[in-house]
Amino acid sequence: MTLKAQSTMTYRDTLKYLSSLNRMGIRLGLDPIRSLLERLDNPQNSFPSVLIAGTNGKGSVAAMTAAILSAGGFRTGLYTSPDLIDFRERIRIDGRMIGRREVCICAEQVKGQISEDMSYFEFLTAMAFLHFRRRQVDIAVLEIGMGGRLDATNVVSPLVSIITNISLDHREYLGGTLAEIAREKGGIIRERGICLTAARQKLVIETLAAICRERGAALYRLGKDIRTTIHRDGTFSYRGIGQRHERLICPLAGRHQFKNAALALGAVELLGDAGYSVPGRAISEGLKRTRWEGRLEVLRRAPLLLVDGAHNPAGVAVLCRALERDFPRRRLFLIFGVMGDKDYLRMAKRLFPLADRVFLTCPYSERVLPPAALLPAARRFHPAVEVVENPGDALQRALSLAGKEDLVCAAGSLYLVGEIKKSHGAMIDDE
Repeated sequence: MTLKAQSTMTYRDTLKYLSSLNRMGIRLGLDPIRSLLERLDNPQNSFPSVLIAGTNGKGSVAAMTAAILSAGGFRTGLYTSPDLIDFRERIRIDGRMIGRREVCICAEQVKGQISEDMSYFEFLTAMAFLHFRRRQVDIAVLEIGMGGRLDATNVVSPLVSIITNISLDHREYLGGTLAEIAREKGGIIRERGICLTAARQKLVIETLAAICRERGAALYRLGKDIRTTIHRDGTFSYRGIGQRHERLICPLAGRHQFKNAALALGAVELLGDAGYSVPGRAISEGLKRTRWEGRLEVLRRAPLLLVDGAHNPAGVAVLCRALERDFPRRRLFLIFGVMGDKDYLRMAKRLFPLADRVFLTCPYSERVLPPAALLPAARRFHPAVEVVENPGDALQRALSLAGKEDLVCAAGSLYLVGEIKKSHGAMIDDE
């Protein structure tokens, strides 16, 4: 099948069309994407891949894995979600976002092969696969959107499947128990494949081990087969299945990122057995050069402005530990916006008491929880809560009250992080 290499769609046309796909919302299931990819000549089969599922940390592990592979000389595709400012962030090769012209070409080719309604995520997944084939990547690192078994990315045959961790999230889609959610995420494990995980709960490990036994797959665990030692100077050492690396630098903030780095290193080590070997120097350089926005990201200092994509209780627990250990300050001003399908009461109960003042805001999303709906409960957790509907206005309000030794933190949703980054960028442009 020959696909044309130019587009009659303008970039504005493409953006308008992509926006129209959001009306479907979330759809889990592989039949529609498989049929579409078949008509596109199965671009996902033109490159090997790493597939990453989990409740938290997927994007960080994906970014580090891709950066190391790129440093090792492999042309590496990276597909993640969601985006923060520009949807093109989701589709990258060797760190570079897909270009606007390429967006138009891939979108028109995918659109031309649609025979039924497609969700936004399904469409972008097909675009990513097509872009990676057109640019002849050596390997692709793919982040699962939701769950695993029925996610649109789960049409590939990964060399390594990574499951970062598992906690109760998206229960309306994935199940109400840890075992049910583990089975859904374990759906990315292949027959005679390889699974690498940082999960620690006994029930989760038993579920993943049972899946691996059924499929004749190997299971490697962080803390058992792979270990790290964190040194006082902020570096860490890696003890893997067969490799050791000393005094590595993890550029992403927060102690939890050492675990994510270990998973990335484990994946790269296992890929070496499949012919994708990366020299030790490239491993350390690639890891050190990793950039991943929106995760304990510092946007400015004096006052310190921190954004974090913590969007569920497990992510908030990690953020709270980081705030308590890694970010000394005089006062904390918290900007909080959250989706209505999250366990926002547990998130607020854990996070709000750390703050001196809380601003409830409303990031743009059809799933957002209106601040007024959270306000009564929020005032049970904190006496000083204020509603500022617009995230940009909330940022300006917090910064106007904060002194140079204070910390302003925005958290609760990656959608909020994106809007805060945009508003902060506009403030810089106006200075």
